[in-house]
Amino acid sequence: MHPNGNPEARKVVEQIFETTDREWRGIGNIPNSGWEVRPEMAAFNANLKFHVNIEKAEENKDCIAGQVLKGLKKPHECPMFGKGCNPQNPLGAPMVSSEGACAAYYHFSQVAEDMEVVTA
Repeated sequence: MHPNGNPEARKVVEQIFETTDREWRGIGNIPNSGWEVRPEMAAFNANLKFHVNIEKAEENKDCIAGQVLKGLKKPHECPMFGKGCNPQNPLGAPMVSSEGACAAYYHFSQVAEDMEVVTA
């Protein structure tokens, strides 16, 4: 095991991709945080080959997902938490996945409420 990963795999990745600035939901642009297929590999770029056009997802102005992702706020501090935003209707990235901070808070707050009912 190498501390910098598999050198052969890294070499192949670097032949095919180059780093680029990337927009991240809730966070914004982070320089050199994404990968893009190198121009010389354009024949293998599925986005070009299949004319993929991914529309930018609109951020919900009432959702504080970016602040949660950055660790500036806790999920329960969001005005939409458990109201307009829940795992069945996620408004931000942290509620989408079961591993997301908001989804975990939502799930375990429900468990805590259920436990209070049992112990009451």
